[in-house]
Amino acid sequence: RREQARLKASVVEEDTEEWQKDAHFTGLERVGGVDLSYIKGDDSRACASLVVLSFPALEVLYQDCRMVAVSAPYVAGFLAFREVPFLVEAVQRLQQEEPQLQPQVLLVDGNGLLHPRGFGTACHLGVLTDLPCIGVAKNLLQVDGLVRDELHREQVRSLQRSGETFPLTGTSGKVLGMVLRSYNNSSKPLYVSVGHRVSLDTAVRLVRACCRFRIPEPIRQADIRSREYLRK
Repeated sequence: RREQARLKASVVEEDTEEWQKDAHFTGLERVGGVDLSYIKGDDSRACASLVVLSFPALEVLYQDCRMVAVSAPYVAGFLAFREVPFLVEAVQRLQQEEPQLQPQVLLVDGNGLLHPRGFGTACHLGVLTDLPCIGVAKNLLQVDGLVRDELHREQVRSLQRSGETFPLTGTSGKVLGMVLRSYNNSSKPLYVSVGHRVSLDTAVRLVRACCRFRIPEPIRQADIRSREYLRK
């Protein structure tokens, strides 16, 4: 908890880059996605995957898949301590080997500020790499009074078209993230939250711009490639 609180003090919750302030993201050319896929039935061995896609074309420019030995136990609310070190290593390898392909923003399969102590995986990775980071989760993390009750389900059903959103406001009054319908053909939303060096509005716009399907392409490709690597 002390370490989390120390790192959390460095989180920047607003846009820091010129491209973030542009309606069409002019100047954004590379978007990264990260994922950790575990071997079925073995939570100590996983494939850590980092991909970099071109923007706006969303074509894969770089991929790095490595088997890693996961030794830290899973503790709810502290998942980042288990997984982030491997993702930081992947980013560092890219910076050394192909610095011209460094992503200008990372999309993370997980939460940012939407977390029991306001410091999820996307914040953790963002602070340690000092890259803009966005948390994109498939399920609602029930924190600060947020619950997946009938009212929440009703709000989700009210999202009729791709791009429609509603804010996740905790009982503290703080907006912790946004619920986004990312794809016309899927009624299941995404839960987008700030990781580091990006505003919530920009995070939601960018996630939407990266979606060909429900899951944004950088995370989808990282997931596909890590699973393929495990199969091989």
